[in-house]
Amino acid sequence: MAHRRTRYRDIIAIGASAGGAHALSELAGGLPAELPAAVLVTQHISPRSPRVLAEILSRAGNLPATFAINGEPIERGHIYVAPPDHHLLIGQDRLLVTRGPRENGHRPAVDPLFRSAARQYSQRVVAVVLSGTLDDGSAGLVAVKARGGIAIAQDPEDALYSAMPRNAIERDHPDHVVPISELAELLCTLVQQRLRPLATNGRDTEQPIPDSAEPQGEDSSPIPVSCPECGGPLFGGREGSMTTFRCLVGHRFSPASLDQEQARNLEASLWSAARGLHERAELVRRLAREHGSGSVSTLYLDRARAFEEQAEAVVAAVQRLGSESEQYTEANT
Repeated sequence: MAHRRTRYRDIIAIGASAGGAHALSELAGGLPAELPAAVLVTQHISPRSPRVLAEILSRAGNLPATFAINGEPIERGHIYVAPPDHHLLIGQDRLLVTRGPRENGHRPAVDPLFRSAARQYSQRVVAVVLSGTLDDGSAGLVAVKARGGIAIAQDPEDALYSAMPRNAIERDHPDHVVPISELAELLCTLVQQRLRPLATNGRDTEQPIPDSAEPQGEDSSPIPVSCPECGGPLFGGREGSMTTFRCLVGHRFSPASLDQEQARNLEASLWSAARGLHERAELVRRLAREHGSGSVSTLYLDRARAFEEQAEAVVAAVQRLGSESEQYTEANT
C-alpha cells in the first residue's frame, strides 16, 4: 500500500474489549469481499486466551482474517487481529507486532494501534471504538482526528458494555455514533470517498513517519504517583484534549485505567499486609507456647491478639474498597 498515491481511506482500525467479539463478528458479516481497505483489530484478551478470534471473524463474513505477523505487508480486503499478549501497530506499509509496555493495563491495547495508524496514514484512517469497559481507545481517537482521520464509536445503547464507546464520545466527540448493525454500511461509504491532498504551498505533505507509536511534543510533568506496572515515576501530559500518564519505560494510562490499576495494586498490598499480620500472630503464639504459662507467655499472647485485630481491620478495609470498586465498575460498564 503506497503512502503517497492513495487518496482514499484504506485503513480501518478497530478497538474492542468486553462484549467486543460479538460486535466484531456482526461487523465482519456485513463487510464485502471487495472491501478496498485493510481492517486491523485489537481486542482486549488474556495472554493465555486461545487464538480463535481470527477464525471466528473469517467464518462470520467474506474477508479472510488472520493474526498479524510482525513485518507483514498490509493488504486491502484482509482483517488483521492483534495476537494475545502483543500490541498491533502500523509501520511504513507493514504491520508491527510487539511486546511493548502495557497500556491501560492491557497488551494488546487499543490506543497504540490508533496512534500508530494516525501517525503513518493520517486522513486515510478510520478508527472505531466498540463495546468495552473503561476508556482505552479514547486517547487514540483524539490522535486520529487530530491528523484528519475519521473517528467512530458504537452507540453505547447498542453495546453490551457501554463504557468504552461512551468515554470516547464524551472525550473525543466522534464523527459518527452508530449501532453495530449500521457500521459496515458506514465503513463502505467512507472508504469510497476520495480525499483531498494534504498540502502546504502546493506540495504534498503526507509523508511516512518513523515506526513508533509514541506521540511527539508531549508536555509532560512528573506527578507524585508511581506506575502500577513497574513502580517507576509517572509523568502527566496531554494528548489533544485528554490527560494521559506515562512512566519512563513506556507504560501508559488513561485517567480511568490508572485509577483501576492503582486500586488493584492497593488491594494486593492490603491483602499482603493482612497475611503478614496473621503470620506475626502465629509466630508469637508459638513463642508463647514455648514460654509456658509465665508473664512472658502472656505478653506474647496479648501481642498475637493485637496482630489478629489489626489483620481484621485490614481485611475490613479491603472489603470497603471492594464495595467502592464494584460501584465504580458498574458506572463504567
